[in-house]
Amino acid sequence: MSTLETNAIGKYSGNNVSVDDSLNLKSYSTSARNGLTSVSGDMIYNSTTNIPEIYNGTAWVALGSPVEIDFLVVAGGGSGGSNGTAGGGAGGLRSTIGNTGGGGSLESKIKLNTGEDYLVVIGAGGPSVAANVNPGTNGGTSAFASIVSIGGGGGAQIGSNQAGKNGGSGGGGCFQGAGGTGFANQGFAGGAGGDNDDHAGSGGGGAGAVGVKTVHAAGAQNATGGAGGAGVVANIITAAEATTASVGEVSGSDVYYAGGGAGGGHYNSSAASGGIGGGGDSAASGGAGGNGTANTGGGGSGGGSNSLPSGAGGSGVIIVKYSDSFTMTIGTGLVSSTLTSSGYKTTIFTAGNGNVSFA
Repeated sequence: MSTLETNAIGKYSGNNVSVDDSLNLKSYSTSARNGLTSVSGDMIYNSTTNIPEIYNGTAWVALGSPVEIDFLVVAGGGSGGSNGTAGGGAGGLRSTIGNTGGGGSLESKIKLNTGEDYLVVIGAGGPSVAANVNPGTNGGTSAFASIVSIGGGGGAQIGSNQAGKNGGSGGGGCFQGAGGTGFANQGFAGGAGGDNDDHAGSGGGGAGAVGVKTVHAAGAQNATGGAGGAGVVANIITAAEATTASVGEVSGSDVYYAGGGAGGGHYNSSAASGGIGGGGDSAASGGAGGNGTANTGGGGSGGGSNSLPSGAGGSGVIIVKYSDSFTMTIGTGLVSSTLTSSGYKTTIFTAGNGNVSFA
């Protein structure tokens, strides 16, 4: 039998009861709570999530508290330029777990209300640009409620002093042109163009590093593009979960996102590597550019100087983690999957746009 212990309870007019000190609910961890034999109306304090909960007869529901959410929001990567040009910048990256982009500090969890609609958008990768002389295109913006990540900048086109485009991470430059700038706390700049009027581009910036500058002699026929800037590790889900969901780039136990695309090379060039985190690799001997990997936000590679097209940017991804006492309703138009473990749900969005709400 339960026992009520109190020092003082005051009775007032009507049915009001006053407790002189704060009321302390019995605390249970999520695992201990799940072992209870509960009936409708039972209330506890969940010490795992730090939220009071009430049992509604079917499930434990958070009581009078907003939904606290960890997030990883990655925008679409930019495409490289065509015809021996620079790599595309990675999509902007914002995160509360692991690392955020551009060398910034990890962000704080966001708090959302139940019963309200919140917009979710997955940014597309910048499309490949055709052969001839064309700059790359920027990637699409990704958003979850108030958290917005900027699409990666397109790589510069061939020609003197051609600059990469600005974006979440900047596109690489060509022919002494500047690399595009990255957005604050989302990504780094693209590599500046080479010191000579050459036929190779620099790498696009990544969430974790500046794109690499291409360096070689003027007019060299074996000019190799610069490598893409590295992405960052953000282990909001495990490597095994990322592999199953086909998101991020897995290396050992870590999951990387938002690597920059490699610069395109000249006729007899070696291949250059995209940044870890889904950046597209350039082809040897001036071949067509490689695409950024889908659902990483990786930038696309610059196209080769044999008048070949660039690689497209990789699409973005959004991953959110919240207490399993809440239920998310996901609107049409969004492609997602949800994992449940250790008192939390983790929802992975891989395409589309639409609204979500919590209850």
